[in-house]
Amino acid sequence: MVSFLKPSAYLVEKFLKIQVTAPFAYTAIGATNGDTPVPNFTNDHNRILLGKGEAVYRAACDALRQWQMFPGGWAWIAPEGAPIQVGQNLAMVARVMGIYWLNGCRIVYTLDGTGPDRRYGFAYGTLPDHAECGEERFSIAWLDDDTVWYDLKAFSQPRHWLARAFKPVARWHQRRFVKESLQKMKLIASQNRA
Repeated sequence: MVSFLKPSAYLVEKFLKIQVTAPFAYTAIGATNGDTPVPNFTNDHNRILLGKGEAVYRAACDALRQWQMFPGGWAWIAPEGAPIQVGQNLAMVARVMGIYWLNGCRIVYTLDGTGPDRRYGFAYGTLPDHAECGEERFSIAWLDDDTVWYDLKAFSQPRHWLARAFKPVARWHQRRFVKESLQKMKLIASQNRA
């Protein structure tokens, strides 16, 4: 959904009600949890070292739970504070070139932070009412060497005709999102080093 005005809470709620029965807009559901690139999509994988230790890991996980990895100002999740659970529908709102894009997403899977690799996070996939088509994973890993990493993995292709027509602009904003998200998580981690 495209608008020249910032979407109100009422509009977001109405938009999300429509998304409840919508199928995913792609077939490689859950593919961001593997290592194989998805054919015919742009595959991106970015990560940044946040620091070391449990305090950094916990702060980074808390930041994901609160959707703080979004740059803010021009990209955010609605409703605010949406729970991270499989099946949760979301609106990813982005303001690009003076236009607000309301994009339907659904959480595909979660990583609970237990097990030998200590990874916490989740992935959401696009629904038909989204400018792009694909999936994105946000995760925090606390490795055996005590390092803590923030990881973004995605595959996408333009879906909306404007996103297809202005693909270089759409890709620029995707790269901008990644850069700002990595920087924001690094800042959060730096405030929680022991």
